[in-house]
Amino acid sequence: MLDSAARETRPESRRSNTASHLKIHEPLNFEKTDGIIGKNPKMLQIFKLVKRVARSDSTVIITGESGCGKGLIAKAIHRNSKRSDKPFITINCGAIPENLLESELFGHVKGAFTGATASKTGKFELARGGTIFLDEIGDMSSSLQVKILRVLEEKEFEQVGGIKTLSADVRIVAATHRNLQQLVEEKVFRQDLYYRLNVIPVKVPPLKDHKSDIPFLVAHFLKEFNRKCEAEVQNFSSEATELLKRHDWPGNVRELKNIVERLVVLKFEGVIETDDLPESLTGTLGKTVSTPSVEISEEGINLNTAVTEFEKRLILESLHQTNWIKNKAAKLLKLNRTTLVEKIKRYKLQPVTA
Repeated sequence: MLDSAARETRPESRRSNTASHLKIHEPLNFEKTDGIIGKNPKMLQIFKLVKRVARSDSTVIITGESGCGKGLIAKAIHRNSKRSDKPFITINCGAIPENLLESELFGHVKGAFTGATASKTGKFELARGGTIFLDEIGDMSSSLQVKILRVLEEKEFEQVGGIKTLSADVRIVAATHRNLQQLVEEKVFRQDLYYRLNVIPVKVPPLKDHKSDIPFLVAHFLKEFNRKCEAEVQNFSSEATELLKRHDWPGNVRELKNIVERLVVLKFEGVIETDDLPESLTGTLGKTVSTPSVEISEEGINLNTAVTEFEKRLILESLHQTNWIKNKAAKLLKLNRTTLVEKIKRYKLQPVTA
């Protein structure tokens, strides 16, 4: 997510909202590490856990939604471990067909199968002394799960078609967006492998659970893409930033990064305003305010009270739709902004914080 070696030479305004650049091995503060950015308590807990985990050689399983940064957590564990000067090799278990994955992991000898015209070294051998990151391990077939279990328990394996037993001097870090415990109950994932992987579980929260980190993530992504695109985008306006915080981010940090890249390419310079944002972030701004229905019972109704409550609900709805951007809410209600502000004060309305 971030090249720590890069040197930023853009104007100071672009650096105003950045998080502190702190290495994980610093003793007290863990606001940033290896491209993982955050000040939210949920992320600070992750940073502390990564520091403790990195000291050991134990197996780690990282869980969390797609796009939340599981791969970066794995890299941080490796870079802060005693194996940091050895290879870090990633293999996506869900992206390679089952009949090829075994060869990718363990290698094969010449003639092991049709098309094996030469021997091939597998990832476990290439990662010797270092760390192998098994991403999306929940998608691995049962037959391969048995062989991974053997590596974990006996630290050895054979190449496909080979007879020589090879040692596996690697640390395994695995990750999945799936619920492994549920897969165990469904007899899809081996229970013994689950327990061997689940020595140290690290659960990465989705972005919607630490939205307070969005400004820091945006600032770092702006630096990265300004540098790559030779652009001069300074920052996001406060209104645009509020809309970013309002979005649920189903694609997590990956989705945010992709949107920032798109905006830098299209805007190229200046400040990102709400009008620059994609419809996925601004779709509710142009919607008509809905009107709540009112029923009159046989006992009657207090008209003044009903009108007051009706007005409050309309104002709250317009403010919610515009993320409390008062000038936009006033336009939806066909009011002057000053009139809307007076009504907000009169009714003592306040935004609901997450």
